[in-house]
Amino acid sequence: MTGDDERYPGFHEFVAARSSALARSAYLLTGDAHAAEDLVQEALARVIGRWRSIAATGDPEPYVRKVLYTVFVSRWRRERRRPVDPHAAGGPDEAEEATSRVALSRSLARLSSRQRAVLVLRFYEDLTVAETAAVLGVSTSTVKSQTADALANLRAVGGATLASLYEGVPK
Repeated sequence: MTGDDERYPGFHEFVAARSSALARSAYLLTGDAHAAEDLVQEALARVIGRWRSIAATGDPEPYVRKVLYTVFVSRWRRERRRPVDPHAAGGPDEAEEATSRVALSRSLARLSSRQRAVLVLRFYEDLTVAETAAVLGVSTSTVKSQTADALANLRAVGGATLASLYEGVPK
């Protein structure tokens, strides 16, 4: 074992096994692959110092995800609303997949950061209203109103459905 492996047992294995799933959630929050990468890296950097106690709970992923969302919420509070480039998610994809990604980015770009976070937690992460409120540090009524407002905004910009939010998410 190397020195880092002794100080943070299981951390590298966790990152190898779960970083893709964390990156998908981060992408849905940010709408940008590079920003998602940065978000995951910052969350992992925040938990590594306490890794022993976090891993001692048996399943560190819920804690790491909470840190991921907390970092995102902190950023949105600092920056308020950062526009998302709808073309940033491009690449050598098939035409249909590229179209889905652009539609996803454009739809999510019209939402506030808080609305994006609520939709990701509620419909992608499948959290309850209460769990979403706890993760974001807001009331359940805020989660409900933000969800309703976000869905209304999505409907207004072309009938985007929740199913379309899953299409084009990086794997």
